[in-house]
Amino acid sequence: MALLAPGAALLIASYALPSEASLTALSDASATPAPTASASGLTLPALKPIDPAVFQSAVERAAKKLMVPGAVVLLRTPQGTFRATVGTTELGTAKPPTTGDHFRIASNTKTMTSALIMLFAQDGRLRLSDPVSAYVPGVPNGAHITIAELLKMRSGLYNYTNAPELAATMDADPGKALTPQAMLDIAFRRPPNFAPDASYEYSNTNYALLGLVAEKAGGHPPAQQFRDRLFAPLGLAGTSLPAADDLSLPTPYSHGYMYGGSAYALVDRPYPADVQAAARSGKLRPVDYTHQNPSYATTAGGVISTADDLAIWIRALVTGKVLTPAFQQQWLHSPQAEDPAAPDGKKYGYGIAYQRFGPNASMYYHGGELPGFNSFIGHDPDNEVTLVIWTNLTLSPDGKPTAQALLPTALNQVYAGLSLPTGTD
Repeated sequence: MALLAPGAALLIASYALPSEASLTALSDASATPAPTASASGLTLPALKPIDPAVFQSAVERAAKKLMVPGAVVLLRTPQGTFRATVGTTELGTAKPPTTGDHFRIASNTKTMTSALIMLFAQDGRLRLSDPVSAYVPGVPNGAHITIAELLKMRSGLYNYTNAPELAATMDADPGKALTPQAMLDIAFRRPPNFAPDASYEYSNTNYALLGLVAEKAGGHPPAQQFRDRLFAPLGLAGTSLPAADDLSLPTPYSHGYMYGGSAYALVDRPYPADVQAAARSGKLRPVDYTHQNPSYATTAGGVISTADDLAIWIRALVTGKVLTPAFQQQWLHSPQAEDPAAPDGKKYGYGIAYQRFGPNASMYYHGGELPGFNSFIGHDPDNEVTLVIWTNLTLSPDGKPTAQALLPTALNQVYAGLSLPTGTD
């Protein structure tokens, strides 16, 4: 999986409706509010009653299988707020994680960058149909790539995090500050992978560019604009985009770990069998990536936050607390099928993914992955469900993005009628 990616189709790409008998049993056994109509014509509740002890136990079992040092799952539903925390924030200590611990959110940053761009469109400072060349010179095909195509990952530009020299630089000098322009230079040395809007391909280059667009449109660095226009209005006191030379995280924070070099997070490179075996046996210890310089991630993935803040953020973004109604509708309807042959599958829009994964369940969501951390944020507006997951291990020994791998466990606890394979039970 590429660095900072939103997660592979929620890892639940297909969903089969239960039988009528099982639907009836579920309807009889579940005392949850607001029943909704299923595709079979039967009525069943969308949400299960949640038992906090069962929720905690399920997350603990799944996290143990994934060998994560620490994990947090924060869930908000009409029934209340539920927190499952596992392990420690620092290996060799007993520091239980909390929903107030800071961590690197990686590509969840894209939801913020896209919101900032939408605010500029709302203000009339740019149009989504504008070519990127009007804001940033030297972009291959820049006169034909629109802001909207950058937002929706349809530019065709090479993804700079795939370049082997980036991982080599990060491993050789973990503290080195890297500028957005340096990242774009890496991308622009390679030819585009396809013509603008001809296809979908997740590329961090798009969102590094959008950071420069935001700086040009807003007249201030993205960190200041994030703070003034997004974080402060929503009271996100634990959320920030650090300066390029800042390797620290605000306290309290979690350390972040990964087996092997940076390339395992930057590109889709599986662990060799001997590495997997050594990690499982404990002979190979994960590397502490907490203070690797995240400046390469820039507006594609550089933000630090907490689970508490991210739950507020993703709900506010999806429910219209950030944009005006007209621009909110544009944002909500922006997701487009990543694969034209699967129009009902995973969609990606203006910095947000969308997927339906059950008869009564769908979610706007994103994910994040970089050396040390893995995370997921999502909100289901129909059922008023907000879910945040973070772990302090990027990939399990068998190569699973750990927060994404915990997702089916969490969803099975929330939604009636689901029985998603977790691979961790």
